[in-house]
Amino acid sequence: MTAAESTTLTERQVEVLELREQGQTQQEVADHLGTTDSNISAIERAAEQNVEKARRTLELVRTIRAPIQFSVSPGTNFDDLVASVYTHGDEAGIGVAYCRPELYTHLYGVLEECTNQNELKTSIDVGITNEGEVRVYTEDL
Repeated sequence: MTAAESTTLTERQVEVLELREQGQTQQEVADHLGTTDSNISAIERAAEQNVEKARRTLELVRTIRAPIQFSVSPGTNFDDLVASVYTHGDEAGIGVAYCRPELYTHLYGVLEECTNQNELKTSIDVGITNEGEVRVYTEDL
């Protein structure tokens, strides 16, 4: 079993996730651990929330650590967002690692939940790494 003390997961969450990854049903895990399947469901749900929180934390740190950072306001359309990424990259002498269609697809994939048609519903923070990778963080993701 993996030690949980250095993660955002509890020992019990790790144990449940490991058993579930081995293919056991919630009922089988519950029987093995001497609890109910609804408790196992709650433990799994809490574990997934912790994993998502850790993912969002990592994305925030990656965005903060990017040498180029800027914010984009709600109401900005994707064409202007893409243009802004290229403009910021050019001003810093960093080539963006995506051609325009790839960047558009990347941003839309990351921000789909934060858009209404072709427009941002919320503000976002954008970071561009020295390698030209584009990182995006928003509290709504």
